[in-house]
Amino acid sequence: MAVHEHPHRSSGFHLPSFRRHTTASAAEPGVSAGVGTRTAGAYALASLRLLTGFVFLWAFLDKTFGLGYATPSDKGWIDGGSPTKGFLGSVAAGPMESAFHSWAGDPWADWLFMLGLLGIGLALVAGVALRFAAVAGSAMMALMWIAEWPPAKHLSDGSASMSTNPFVDYHVIYAVALIVVAALAAGDILGAGGLWARLPFVRDHRWLR
Repeated sequence: MAVHEHPHRSSGFHLPSFRRHTTASAAEPGVSAGVGTRTAGAYALASLRLLTGFVFLWAFLDKTFGLGYATPSDKGWIDGGSPTKGFLGSVAAGPMESAFHSWAGDPWADWLFMLGLLGIGLALVAGVALRFAAVAGSAMMALMWIAEWPPAKHLSDGSASMSTNPFVDYHVIYAVALIVVAALAAGDILGAGGLWARLPFVRDHRWLR
């Protein structure tokens, strides 16, 4: 039985249908360019998602096992080191300086920070729960931005802060990247986003998408 599409209804973006129905014509280069641009954009967005996810996952692995990059080999979480003590304890500017000092090294702060890194990283790499990851990741980036406090020209001890921009730093860029990949549902390409979206509990709770 033949199926006829309504002439005024879009059938969506499906590469196979373009390949099946296009014929040699003057319009074909434009159609091909449009398809290619959208495909390239989808893969670029997926690449952004994967790379951002790797940033979070690598931070978790380095801080857990002390891989010798940001965390010395004998200071990993599994060796008894604290993932938050060094960073929060060295905060020297901003409105939450004393609060961060009091949180530094507390078990609840270590666990919350490390579970956040792991959960956000896994969600981005897998392409699932991107909205939840965007909210959690943006909150984490906001706190870290406040901890570094880019608006400060000088630290509490009077030394130069070395800040190069009073607002935009890498925490802001990561937060925006998280929001973009979630808003554009970037988990379908090179990820399990499509399968995740079809799960009954995800369909019933769209915020899990």
